[in-house]
Amino acid sequence: MDVTWTVKYVTEFLATALLLILGNGAVANVDLKGTKGNNSGWVIIALGYGFGVMMPALMFGNVSGNHINPAFTLGLAVSGLFPWAHVLPYILAQILGAMFGQLVLVGVYGPYFRKTENPNPILGSFSTISALDDGTKASRKAALINGFANEFAGSFVLFFGALALTKNFFGSELVGKLVAAGYDKTVAETQAAPYTSGSLAVAHLGIGFLVMTLVASLGGPTGPGLNPARDLGPRIVHHLLPKSVLGQAKGDSKWWYAWVPVLSPIVAAILAIAIFKLLYIK
Repeated sequence: MDVTWTVKYVTEFLATALLLILGNGAVANVDLKGTKGNNSGWVIIALGYGFGVMMPALMFGNVSGNHINPAFTLGLAVSGLFPWAHVLPYILAQILGAMFGQLVLVGVYGPYFRKTENPNPILGSFSTISALDDGTKASRKAALINGFANEFAGSFVLFFGALALTKNFFGSELVGKLVAAGYDKTVAETQAAPYTSGSLAVAHLGIGFLVMTLVASLGGPTGPGLNPARDLGPRIVHHLLPKSVLGQAKGDSKWWYAWVPVLSPIVAAILAIAIFKLLYIK
């Protein structure tokens, strides 16, 4: 699809907002007091975030690439797979989209935030929290180390896996053969489209299932976040909203931990994408 960069920026905003509405919406439904989904379990959260990535990928993957993640955008740029001129607008759109999506959730779940008596489910419906953090300063070191390791591992699998699904899909070798035969890459992709479009659609489904599995398997320590915009944008919203909106149980936004779900996915993305490019992109 041939669209302007402005449309791509708007699309990243919309797609990231949808990710937050579906993903953190599931968290709020499970964790906040009084909801019909209260205490319905981690599987609901895994489903929410899996489909929260899958739906935008199917809706917008052919428009903006559906990055919905500053770490992915930066990792692609570092490896020369995305133009640096558009990195900052993409990241800004993603963070603003995450904040907007979170505000939608606050509007919907406002009464349940105010019913909740524990500050952790309130913040956890916005941003990630380490399971090792017990509210004391003594627990912070372990929370930071374990959080960084968990976010790095999950993010590496996510970014390497996302590229593998969308670049190594069944039929991709046909494009390579057409290019080797002298066709321009764009022409080759057009010629191969009738044979590869189905595989690409399955690939975008696969990304959603990958996120779902990551939340189920690596969600215990931190969530996980895997996405700086998904964590930082809502954390800013949590910080700014008063207790009159979020309830008297609202606690601090744990800014001492906030750098972990931002920096760790970025480092993982740069490494994962560079390794993938070295192995598979010639």
